[in-house]
Amino acid sequence: MISKYPKTRTILPDDYKKIYNDHYYKNREGQTSASFLSKMMESWLHKKVAKDLSNSTDRYTLEIGAGTLNQLQYENTKPYDIIEPFTALYKNSKYLSQIDNIYNDIDDIEVSPKYDRITSIATFEHITDLPKVVAKTCQLLKTGGTLRVSIPNEGTILWKLGWKLTTGLEFRLKYKLKYETLLKHEHVNNADEIEDVLNYFYSNVKCSCFGLNRRFAFYRFYECSEPKISVAEDYLK
Repeated sequence: MISKYPKTRTILPDDYKKIYNDHYYKNREGQTSASFLSKMMESWLHKKVAKDLSNSTDRYTLEIGAGTLNQLQYENTKPYDIIEPFTALYKNSKYLSQIDNIYNDIDDIEVSPKYDRITSIATFEHITDLPKVVAKTCQLLKTGGTLRVSIPNEGTILWKLGWKLTTGLEFRLKYKLKYETLLKHEHVNNADEIEDVLNYFYSNVKCSCFGLNRRFAFYRFYECSEPKISVAEDYLK
């Protein structure tokens, strides 16, 4: 399983590149009819990640793939660091003043166990070298810390049906292009692959679903604890 990484992203055709940035931002912000509906459903992803903060507001957090900083609608904890290379997504965010440190890549962070929690919402499906990122989280968490990850249930029938009837249909009508081509470029990991990577580096991985089960759900959430430090260090050598 680990040997398939790092993966290679499919090349995006020129007609998709022309509309990519604008579509990506509007989709993340729920500025279209279909993405607004998706955003309403995706609130489950954000709320699951934030649930551990119900009695605390001082847990040092690192968010991987912070995007437009929309997770800060659901939680308030300090200090708060982010990893986000796409600066256009957050540069005008009203939440920017709440961020302590901004990194382009997880390799830019000094390796030391300093975070109480590391979070990620709808990002792990995009990462071409996911094992490296997850291994690094093992080194960055304090004792007792958790990795909290929400993802789309990529690779299952309900997820595919969901985007085909919402964002996919809207995308085709607006741009006269196939949304599946963009999705294949963006989503390099399916939900089962992500779960395999999490289990490889963490001893305690708990999963919950927005739906009936892993096979018939729109989204998954993982709470990971007890990192396998020696496994992570061996992988990163």
